[in-house]
Amino acid sequence: MLFSFKEKSTLSDMATSKSQFKTMDEYIAKFPKNVRDVLEELRRVIKDSAPDAEETISYAMPAFKLNGKSLVFFAAWKNHVGFYPGGSSAIEAFKKELSPFKQAKGTIQFPLDKPIPFDLVKKIVKFRVKENESKKKIV
Repeated sequence: MLFSFKEKSTLSDMATSKSQFKTMDEYIAKFPKNVRDVLEELRRVIKDSAPDAEETISYAMPAFKLNGKSLVFFAAWKNHVGFYPGGSSAIEAFKKELSPFKQAKGTIQFPLDKPIPFDLVKKIVKFRVKENESKKKIV
């Protein structure tokens, strides 16, 4: 088991509180060390893959925006990290690589008890950067 019962309820409460976090640092700091480590690495991978993206909190989750548009979001939950690549296009584009993970429209769940596929996250973020840039040129 990754967390005690008290920690489990705290994780759920923290992940769903809409007014509690103003910065990504505040969001990440509230979690146990093992979860913080995963979130910090996810944050680093996203920043490295989209160096011009801005950190923000949106929908009560850490998020990155590029050119004023949403790029990706993430959140820690009781048993997984939710990764939200800004719609279904990225999920569709990486369907085969994402097949081992639970998904829904616009959502990928990476279990906390298994290694996070950071190389795949990197590819998805770069894909989203290209999408974002192409939308910028059209407008």
